[in-house]
Amino acid sequence: FNPRRFGAVIMRLREPRATALIFASGKICVTGIKSTHNATLASKRFNYIIGKIGFQPKDYMDFKVQNICGTADVGFPIRLEGLVYAHSAFASYEPELFPGLIYRLVSPRVVFLIFVSGKLVITGAKKESDLSLALTKLYPTLVEFKKTQITTTLSTTSNANQASTQQQQLQLQQGLLTDQGSAKQMEEV
Repeated sequence: FNPRRFGAVIMRLREPRATALIFASGKICVTGIKSTHNATLASKRFNYIIGKIGFQPKDYMDFKVQNICGTADVGFPIRLEGLVYAHSAFASYEPELFPGLIYRLVSPRVVFLIFVSGKLVITGAKKESDLSLALTKLYPTLVEFKKTQITTTLSTTSNANQASTQQQQLQLQQGLLTDQGSAKQMEEV
């Protein structure tokens, strides 16, 4: 504990794995929990430890979940540029500053960080059910902007050009063509 560096005591639990920031005002911020059930269990344990040290914690804890964060992978790459143009009221994307698109959903009020790889970070939910509801609402939009592999005619043309130049080089080595000019004439025929 160094009050010049940070004004709270940092306490950690191994089971359930949790970290608490204990402030001088008596407020405790519990982070790093995997579920709301474990959050209540961890806060009760922190309360018990503070009582054992010699402080008198309240019998009733005003416990509430402020933020739930989750991650997901949709399994396909996403065209972020198209998504931000189509949903400019909800989305912002600055690839020079941050590689992810920020999508703010109105109901439930959550924020998505969407990456080209198809990985998502969902934050700002108050309940675990809000996470799944938000992903269910946004998923059809993500499928709409799914990246598809398009074989361009440029790549097939360049492959054909490579094959013809290799064939010309082979013919030059065999002595069938005498110079480059005749190679051009041969190509036109």
